[in-house]
Amino acid sequence: MAKLHFRYGAMGSSKTANALMVEYNYRERGKKALLVKPKIDSRDGDRVLRSRIGLEGEGIYLEELVEMEDEALKSYDCIIVDEAQFASKVQVEFLVHIVDDLDIPVICYGLRTDFKEEFFEGSMWLMAWADRIEEVKTVCWCGRSASCTVRFGENGKIVRTGPQVVLGSNDKYTALCRKHYHEGKLGPE
Repeated sequence: MAKLHFRYGAMGSSKTANALMVEYNYRERGKKALLVKPKIDSRDGDRVLRSRIGLEGEGIYLEELVEMEDEALKSYDCIIVDEAQFASKVQVEFLVHIVDDLDIPVICYGLRTDFKEEFFEGSMWLMAWADRIEEVKTVCWCGRSASCTVRFGENGKIVRTGPQVVLGSNDKYTALCRKHYHEGKLGPE
């Protein structure tokens, strides 16, 4: 029986690297896994999933996935969605359809919350509907578990207001433990 998985983590927790490794494992065993990402994630180019450590793979957009016919989807053994926090409720419902009606496992990777510790739409519905929820762990500069994604400005200070989506990587975001997130400490003084 297929399951809907949501593997969430703060920025820098190797979510994309994990997604690419899972796709590789399927391929190595003669199975066919489809890499998917939302179109809004344009940082690495069209249909490219790239991790910070240099792993990359080509996939399709989530918007294209929801347009696929069920028969075409049945040719895959697994669907792997990166940056799933950017999915809409309707898109998450489609992922549920793939699992429940087509019996194809779907593994989603994404942020649980934004830089204000508020849910993204996709993350909220994945937290509600996923069969399995797992944290992809990373650490704060202090060594504690880092569960908070923090946006920072050019002045090196934490940003606490602004639009929910600002694309970036290590140039705009870091992961902190909850204590240092609330204290606003990006590193040791």
